[in-house]
Amino acid sequence: MNRPEREGRDLFAIADLAREFGISTRAIRFYEAKGLLTPERVGATRVFRRRDRARLMLILRGKRLGFSLRDISDYLSLYDADRTQTAQVQLLVDMVDKRLKLLEDQMTDLQTTLGELREIRKLAAERVAQG
Repeated sequence: MNRPEREGRDLFAIADLAREFGISTRAIRFYEAKGLLTPERVGATRVFRRRDRARLMLILRGKRLGFSLRDISDYLSLYDADRTQTAQVQLLVDMVDKRLKLLEDQMTDLQTTLGELREIRKLAAERVAQG
């Protein structure tokens, strides 16, 4: 099924979403158990709407960017609480700033470690060459 057809659909089975996003149905059930997704039920069958699909996209993007499930949950809950989305956007700015700082600090630490390892390798290789 191509993307335009998916975008126009109103209902999705859990297997459809799992296949589309390349994740397991178990992962989707996990996000449901954490309260991040709230599919409707038809008997024992989960029925996901476009809203659930959009939330799943945001969850997966947030995880890919390194945000915690709590951060993602806080972000998603603000959508329902504030239709102007002002608080949601401000939270996003704060979360991104915090994540950028953490990654920049990690990059600095990695650059220091790489420099030290290169120096150790150089000294060790010189010693081997000497003999």
